[in-house]
Amino acid sequence: MSRIGRMPVVVPSGVDVKIQGGYVRVKGPKGELEHTFPSAMKILLKDGEILVERPSDERTHRALHGMTRAIINNMVEGVSTGFQKVLEVNGVGYRAELSGENLVLQVGFSHPVVVEPPEGISFDVDTRLRQIFVRGYNKEVVGQVAADIRKVRPPEPYKGKGIKYLDERIRRKAGKAGRV
Repeated sequence: MSRIGRMPVVVPSGVDVKIQGGYVRVKGPKGELEHTFPSAMKILLKDGEILVERPSDERTHRALHGMTRAIINNMVEGVSTGFQKVLEVNGVGYRAELSGENLVLQVGFSHPVVVEPPEGISFDVDTRLRQIFVRGYNKEVVGQVAADIRKVRPPEPYKGKGIKYLDERIRRKAGKAGRV
């Protein structure tokens, strides 16, 4: 049986959960999320915990079991505490700044790149550490926005210039063989 799927999702105080068949709506202090799950998965709310049960040990049911529980856990965690991704800007003259709610990147192009935040996402910039913080209550959207920002100027392997995740390791390459 799925180890992840068996674990109950604890609902913290201040978070309201509504379950109707395969439809789950979670509302908390950070925002509101809703998701429709396959009807085969049985989602129950008991004693402040959400439990996910599967009807059989078929391959598809086993796959859906852990995924359903993980998505519900991310929904509950997102509306209660939220998610954050940290990006780092490396390179001479490369910088990021906020213009209202928009993120303005100057990363070696002839023009600045403006990134507008989608609904539920906020940006924060630490100019001293050259870090960009992407915050929101939907884990999938936070990760996608961070990936889109990184895609503007991915880190290159020779000098390490570009935008990378804070915990990302860039494999460096040697330059030309004739240089010392």
